[in-house]
Amino acid sequence: MKSPPVLDPEALAPPGTPPDDKEGKRGGRKRMPWRMTLSLAYQSLGVVYGDLSTSPLYVYKAAFAEDIQHTESNEEILGVLSFVFWTLTLIPLLKYVCVVLRADDNGEGGTFALYSLLCRHARAALLPPGRPAAGDDDPFFEGDAKKAPENGNAVTLGGRGGGAAARVRRLLERHKVLQRVLLVLALVGTCMVIGDGVLTPAISVFSAVSGLELSMEKEHHKYVEVPVACFILVCLFALQHYGTHRLGFIFAPIVITWLLCISMIGVYNIIHWEPTVYRALSPYYMYKFLRKTQRGGWMSLGGILLCVTGSEAMFADLGHFSQLSIQIAFTCMVYPALILAYMGQAAYLCRHHVMESEYRIGFYVSVPGKLWPVLAIAILAAVVGSQAVITGTFSMIKQCTSLGCFPRVKIIHTSSKVHGQIYIPEINWILMILCLAVTIGFRDTKHLGNASGLAVITVMLVTTCLMSLVIVLCWHRSIFLAIGFIVFFGTIEALYFSAALIKFREGAWVPIVLAFIFMFIMCVWHYGTIKKYEFDVQSKVSINWLLGLSPNLGIVRVRGIGLIHTELETGIPAIFSHFVTNLPAFHQVLIFLCVKNVPIPHVPPEERFLVGRIGPKEYRIYRCIVRYGYHDFHKDDIEFEKELVCSVAEFIRTGSSKVNGMLEESDKEEERMSVVRSGSIRLLEEDGTVEQSQQTVGPSQAREIQSPSPTAAVGVKKRVRFVLPAASPKPNAGVQEELQELSDAREAGMAFILGHSHVKAKSGSSFLRRLVINVCYDFLRRNSRGPNYAVTIPHASTLEVGMMYYV
Repeated sequence: MKSPPVLDPEALAPPGTPPDDKEGKRGGRKRMPWRMTLSLAYQSLGVVYGDLSTSPLYVYKAAFAEDIQHTESNEEILGVLSFVFWTLTLIPLLKYVCVVLRADDNGEGGTFALYSLLCRHARAALLPPGRPAAGDDDPFFEGDAKKAPENGNAVTLGGRGGGAAARVRRLLERHKVLQRVLLVLALVGTCMVIGDGVLTPAISVFSAVSGLELSMEKEHHKYVEVPVACFILVCLFALQHYGTHRLGFIFAPIVITWLLCISMIGVYNIIHWEPTVYRALSPYYMYKFLRKTQRGGWMSLGGILLCVTGSEAMFADLGHFSQLSIQIAFTCMVYPALILAYMGQAAYLCRHHVMESEYRIGFYVSVPGKLWPVLAIAILAAVVGSQAVITGTFSMIKQCTSLGCFPRVKIIHTSSKVHGQIYIPEINWILMILCLAVTIGFRDTKHLGNASGLAVITVMLVTTCLMSLVIVLCWHRSIFLAIGFIVFFGTIEALYFSAALIKFREGAWVPIVLAFIFMFIMCVWHYGTIKKYEFDVQSKVSINWLLGLSPNLGIVRVRGIGLIHTELETGIPAIFSHFVTNLPAFHQVLIFLCVKNVPIPHVPPEERFLVGRIGPKEYRIYRCIVRYGYHDFHKDDIEFEKELVCSVAEFIRTGSSKVNGMLEESDKEEERMSVVRSGSIRLLEEDGTVEQSQQTVGPSQAREIQSPSPTAAVGVKKRVRFVLPAASPKPNAGVQEELQELSDAREAGMAFILGHSHVKAKSGSSFLRRLVINVCYDFLRRNSRGPNYAVTIPHASTLEVGMMYYV
């Protein structure tokens, strides 16, 4: 059999490996032109940094909220400024910009991207999509430790790395408990990101409209803040279906204007009120602050933590931009503006510390001159910041859905150019309801800040833990470097985490409850998916059963292509035997289709189809595994059908080769799969137009193969022909006959056979298992959407086969 094509080694090179830089590449990706990089940096200001840039609205107010009492010595104010400065320097700048952004998964970021990156370097995936495919040539599961030929940099990761990396990999692969801990850790981080998507819009918008307190009477403003905040939130979520791509260039000027505004206000306050406030940049003031305030100062760290809320968006939204563009935007614009803003607020408070009411008002009291322009810009910036977090939540939900950890939801791609920009209606309205609930329920930034702080620091802790494994497993660095990373940043984040957790009764319980709810949903769906997959594997029918089917048993072959969707990568699914037993007939060409979501962001189109044969050639039964990454775009049914048929035709054309004048049949190796590069064979229909092509070949130079039966004789409305490349050798009689039969089946049409399974717990199962399977999982299954490939299938061509699964 012809050997499958070899993947580009640089495309599979892990981040951090030394790439071949002769052609200006880094990590297997070409460097972008500077003009494009600067354009992306400009756009990232409006998408990534909206949340981080609005944190000065509520940090000082949250830090001084009933925890510490200041004196005229200003040590508390300077201590808070010192904590803010070093927190911004160590976490967003040093940790995320300098280290975490380099741990991208083929350009994608986020908690699940780190998890999938680790799963590709070790067999730690528990999900069915994370298991290797049937063929020996599936390159997307590098943790299989299969020895592949080394072509320059092309080495399977199973054979890479020694010492600490090999020991850590073996430890993960041998202990299921550690694999579960790794998955739970990724799910906890994801759930906290979802919780942050609820809390960040609430605190950002509410803090922005709190400036109304300065322009209204005290007894009136409390009746205006909540309705105005709720109205803005409803408008924000109602506009989500338009997509961020339409507002990207509008958002950036708003954030830039806001950053320039708070920078100028900060410079004015420093010069006018306290020019020596720069002394607080010394870490000595942190020590003086904690020594003087003791427990109250430690508890105030939960408010100081809010200065880095939104930092995780730099990594989560990495797929929309580039690493360099995000680094440029933060270091050149966001970081200096935030430092000046916080220093300006501290300078003002140092001269007005005796005015207790100013600590309740927060940022707006330090604004010189008229308040309304700054208030309007702040509200717009808060809306922009909320938009970024909501979009990040959509991306995380999509990743979880693709990897089998969340019920299937409707995913709408809002951009034809950037597939990462999506909109999920169900999640959008759930987030809106929860966001309005916490806004109306708390009605102050103190409780909202406590809740948001715990969600943010939990995500950062999870990222730190996963990054320590990435340093060893993926970057093959010293284990002492990984230990140093987790000890240094983990200690800082653990201090903030303890300060945020101590305020459990004062709002910090909200992200924990939200995380518990979403975690329960994810675990139930994951457990039910795993059990259903295991039942499919245990109940699959052997190929010998298929070979035993004969005309003597009453089996009839009808014209057309039968497409049977299955989650199995080997064997015959039980749903097919159930179908044949009750209806002893199937199509002249049968394709078992497995749509498989692999734990990487994108699968190259030329490597998407993995095709093999089931049984002898004359049976005309094939298996096709279609791989999608968790950020890939699923085509509609028409385009997908054409690509699928052309991939099978290409497999037929390259499936046999002449060796010493003798045919070497591919069916000698049972179900051997091979990667099929689509585009070599073109599909022509009755109007003569090219329906699928990646290669320009003139009709006079190419070889056509069409159905042997006349179109008029069977009443088929369209005529199908395969156009082979002109440079390809003339196919032998067997290949030509098989291609003619495939084109004849395509002319007759395609029928979709879908399995409609009901999952029930076995009799005698424990109460907990019956509750999870029969009640919770069944409820989620009935209220979730069907598979992506089944959404656009025409109902007239669909046949559903029902079957009960007892797990």
